[in-house]
Amino acid sequence: MERTKAGRHDSLTARIVTAINWGIAFLLVVALVLVYWFAWRPLPQRAGTLDAPVSAPVSVSFDALGEPHIRASNEEDALIVQGYVTAQDRLWQMDAIRRAAAGDLAEIVGAVGLESDREVRRMGLRRAAEAGYLHLPPRDRAALAAYALGVNSFISTHLNKLPLEFNLLRYQPRPWSAVDCLLVGLEMFRTLNTTWRDKLRKREMLKRGDPSKVEFLFANRTGAETRPGSNAWAVAGSRTLSGKPLLSNDMHLDYSLPGTWYMTHLEAPGLDVAGVALPGTPGIMVGHNQRIAWGFTNLGFDVQDLYVEKLDERTGRYVYRGQMEQARPEIELIRIKGRPTAEMLVWVTRHGPLFLTEGGDHMVLRWTVSDPSMLEFPVLEYDKAQNWQQFLAAFSRFPGPSQNVVYADADGNIGYHAVGKLPVRRGYRGDLPVDGSSGDSEWDGYIPFDKLPSAFNPERGMIVSANQDPFPPDYPYPVNGEFAAAPRSREILRLLSAHTGWQAGQMLSVQTDVYSDWLRFLASQVATAYNRRGSHTPALDRAVDLLRSWNGQMDAKLAAPLLVSLIYERVRLAVGDSASPGSGAAYQTSMSPGAIEALLRERPAGWFHDYDQMLVRALSEGLEEGSRIQGSDPTRWQYGAFLRLEIDHPVIHQVPFVGKYFDIGPVPGSGSGTSIKQTTRTLGPSMRMTADTGDWNHSLLNELTGQSGQILSSHYRDQWPDYYAGRSYPMQFGHVDAKSTLEFRPIPDSKQ
Repeated sequence: MERTKAGRHDSLTARIVTAINWGIAFLLVVALVLVYWFAWRPLPQRAGTLDAPVSAPVSVSFDALGEPHIRASNEEDALIVQGYVTAQDRLWQMDAIRRAAAGDLAEIVGAVGLESDREVRRMGLRRAAEAGYLHLPPRDRAALAAYALGVNSFISTHLNKLPLEFNLLRYQPRPWSAVDCLLVGLEMFRTLNTTWRDKLRKREMLKRGDPSKVEFLFANRTGAETRPGSNAWAVAGSRTLSGKPLLSNDMHLDYSLPGTWYMTHLEAPGLDVAGVALPGTPGIMVGHNQRIAWGFTNLGFDVQDLYVEKLDERTGRYVYRGQMEQARPEIELIRIKGRPTAEMLVWVTRHGPLFLTEGGDHMVLRWTVSDPSMLEFPVLEYDKAQNWQQFLAAFSRFPGPSQNVVYADADGNIGYHAVGKLPVRRGYRGDLPVDGSSGDSEWDGYIPFDKLPSAFNPERGMIVSANQDPFPPDYPYPVNGEFAAAPRSREILRLLSAHTGWQAGQMLSVQTDVYSDWLRFLASQVATAYNRRGSHTPALDRAVDLLRSWNGQMDAKLAAPLLVSLIYERVRLAVGDSASPGSGAAYQTSMSPGAIEALLRERPAGWFHDYDQMLVRALSEGLEEGSRIQGSDPTRWQYGAFLRLEIDHPVIHQVPFVGKYFDIGPVPGSGSGTSIKQTTRTLGPSMRMTADTGDWNHSLLNELTGQSGQILSSHYRDQWPDYYAGRSYPMQFGHVDAKSTLEFRPIPDSKQ
């Protein structure tokens, strides 16, 4: 009887285990089916043939990195195919960017995107893009239309197998348009040239503090700038092994997954250009053609103003030069996923839209973007330029974001020019909100292109740009902006001057350099101040020994970089509070290191009763903070554990259990805001390029993560390990080692 019961029990257990196993197997099969259907099927097609709205066959060779090398018999077909292949890899990224610029994020993500949408709607980017499109020259419209046609060809043929993000968020993309291309460009404009918050920050510090001190902290320059002032430099043939110029560029932007840029090579009659494109726009933003190479850094010139208007929000009536004027009402309807549509009224004055109300002040935002006549798209024109003169002719049409452009060519020339439409301010700098009612603070057009800072074949054989102020002290137009302090440009110049015989591969050692001259100077100042102090403690002694022996390298494995970074935070707070009590936390600008360095070198009266005491206090507080986060022994600290890099996919990261496996990091970081490898937790080089004008096939290029935004693609993050380690890849130009080939052929008449 007992055996029978035991047998029945074992049989029941076996049946339960079998059922569980079958259940697990069934769930695995379902999971595999779902993965196949939603993540594998949408993967980009990189081989075979496709029907497309082209006029003649187009060949696309994909190299080992997934970069498309597009060869077409005419420019229009090349751009159509560029739109298609970019959409294969980056459609959701493209759609997210245009939505961010248009103020349409809440429609797909819900109320969490509403505040961003409200800000952008007040800025009026969608209206600016639509108005700007009507003013575009026909050649620009044609380029944008061709690209949009390619994107729409992909969308229309893949509505049943869209990238995973569309399915997770449960929506389908709208057709792409030429206006959407402009929107993507305007979003980059907003990212790089938004300065209105700086004006409010400075105004608040002036309200509480000493005007002369606040002005000192917000100065545009320190006097140590290298002119012409992301990193870009050109080295003349006199300093290279080949005798031909080298040009390097690594643009610093916020980390993203996928990365900002899409490596592309376009070839058609009159067009042969390779480099990085901005997904959602045609052409190559940064790269080289058969004759010239170029790179960008952000200029930082201020192209936004806040006007305080005497405005009645109920009626839209406001005062200008003693007369009443009527603001134009614009109604914005914001769709919100899962909620009723929100309605927003925006009053638009002669200076711009009502943007914010603070302390009873109604402020409107004036921005160069709001001028439809200035919006042009000269990218294809400079892609095809063959010399310095043609290059400048193309960039004379460049609207923004304002940039420093560094140039080199196969004839041995190097050059620099500031580009973008920069307003001429009448009687004011633009560093603070101004009275809009008086009419005394207006724009008198834009600075003439030929009056912008420039250089061509400088005597020293080098051009260095690292976001520093390139405008001379006696510049005839008012200058205001968010420029970088001198340390990065100074260090680049020092390294490039150290020897001659440079080769393309050696430029990586400069691009990845993590030495911070500024923080080493600060460490020496703190150590000296401590030594002059009468009383010592064992804990502070150990900390100062770290600072004294440190070589200035912001290396992830070292302890001193963490200590000096924490000290700098306290010094910056102390300096800000000295200028404007209670405002220290608000004092965060790119010029902060330069201003503080000048203070510590000159030590003017009125800032601190005892500079050494301030520095030792910063040392003590920094040591205390470091002990809290990494333990009481500073010799065991690691900077990389403090500067952790983590790049999350904006949608996939939210998927429970599995989403984190498609992120990057956390990994220890190296570098700082004042090293050539400018690195913070959120920002770093978005790409690295060195163009060799002596042999284009010796050029190097890599981007942050990989070519594809599709998580199961082999190119989703295949470039990250080499990017992180400071390695790069040859730019395939004259010869392409194709791993696969995709042919685009005209749609047969019966299908049109």
